[in-house]
Amino acid sequence: MSESKKALTNNFGAPVDNDLNSLTAGNPGPVLMQDIHLLEKLSHFDRERIPERVVHAKGAGAYGFFEVTADVTKYTRAKFLSQVGKRTEVFLRFSTVGGEKGSADAERDPRGFALKFYTEEGNYDMVGNNTPVFFIRDPLKFPDFIHTQKRNPATNLKDPDMFWDFLSLTPESVHQVTILFSDRGTPRTYRHMNGFSSHTFKWYNENGEYFWVKYHFKTEQGIQNFTRQEAEIMKGKDPDHATRDLFEAIRRREFPAWRLEMQIMTPEQAEKYRFDPFDLTKVWPHADFPPIVIGRLVLNRNPENYFAEVEQAAFSPANFVPGIAASPDKMLQGRLFSYHDTHRHRLGPNYHLIPVNAPKAVKVDNYERDGFMRTDGNFGGAPNYYPNSFGGPEPTPEVADPPFEVSGRAARQKYIHPNDDFVQAGALYKKVMTDTDREHLVGNIVEHLAKAQKRIQYRQCAVFCKADPDYGRRVAEGLNLSVKDVVLLANMSQEDRAQATKQGSYTK
Repeated sequence: MSESKKALTNNFGAPVDNDLNSLTAGNPGPVLMQDIHLLEKLSHFDRERIPERVVHAKGAGAYGFFEVTADVTKYTRAKFLSQVGKRTEVFLRFSTVGGEKGSADAERDPRGFALKFYTEEGNYDMVGNNTPVFFIRDPLKFPDFIHTQKRNPATNLKDPDMFWDFLSLTPESVHQVTILFSDRGTPRTYRHMNGFSSHTFKWYNENGEYFWVKYHFKTEQGIQNFTRQEAEIMKGKDPDHATRDLFEAIRRREFPAWRLEMQIMTPEQAEKYRFDPFDLTKVWPHADFPPIVIGRLVLNRNPENYFAEVEQAAFSPANFVPGIAASPDKMLQGRLFSYHDTHRHRLGPNYHLIPVNAPKAVKVDNYERDGFMRTDGNFGGAPNYYPNSFGGPEPTPEVADPPFEVSGRAARQKYIHPNDDFVQAGALYKKVMTDTDREHLVGNIVEHLAKAQKRIQYRQCAVFCKADPDYGRRVAEGLNLSVKDVVLLANMSQEDRAQATKQGSYTK
């Protein structure tokens, strides 16, 4: 390594060989727990803020119920989904993702959609967003991505250069960027937006058959969004407008509701599918896998104390019940670790005893003892080890989820798949959006991207151009850039494009 190039190291000084790809078994995954660099990076990231959440810091929540409306027992053995008409108590927390606790509800940002089901088999958490995809597909990039959405370490100001520098160097983000900078990035209220699992999950039935699934919660209030101009006015007029709207709507007994639609894919279909079904930056087009309606979600009760029930609410995609399990999605694999880890840091090792987080329909019985803020009887004098011959709780082997094949070399591997990062963003722009949608999208991007350096503007416009030539051209023209040079950059490889637009080398 040349003396002028700085070596990336871990916290103890050892050099890091790769900071873009998690250690996986095969390609694309799943992730291996022996990836010490990933665990160190996520663990440090989880502890960067106290006491507010690192992400999803500002939120609003409410209680309600989920009711099954279709028979899905051939897909899952989950008891709370076992019978048409069955109701399960839930708690739902909405949030903005990148902003701090005092940020405005109308900021351009994804919205969290975190749902806790208090089932008779334990708590099940569906921790999603109001978008069906995300910016990245590898958890190793997550701390870096969130840093770019926060504040510049020198100025403590939001920094368009940081924001767009990372995104333009991470082309897999273009699908989510296109959604975020449409008017869907500024929903009018929490009640007027959809919620998605985004990730693929596994459902399995009593016979051990399994399926890959995606969740879509579709608002019954109808989609309503702010334009950029309307959002700017609302941020000054009432920065807490969505929090206020949710609370007051429930108090007026105008209970918001969503219908749950599922996309379901067999393992055989997954092996042959044209898109990687576990890639968080991709959707499953509805024409390929039409969603089926299986339930209805209703919110009908406000919290009595915000801190106790909303601020202390803790969700994790690792909270499964028999019949539901993880998929090989690499981002999901990282979240299975990181959510519990950050809650232990923020709320303590016994955060599961806080009433809003505790199971309501089942008794907890295990061998986890002691720790800060142990507020129950700590299991009295019962044995605290397993195996034992004193009547302690025993595992239930029959609830294990069915295995699936994993193979390949254990290495940090660049993502390789037949489909590219641009086709779905291009289809969204060209085939799904209306002329008005495209006009608002371009205007929203130009207004924000104009604050970044020219070289970064060129690089990002090249990414848009690869998704759709008209997309890149219109943004470039809005920024007064040379469309010819944008096209030239778009025709380069990602590595050459980054080199051509590095600091000081491309200053059109």
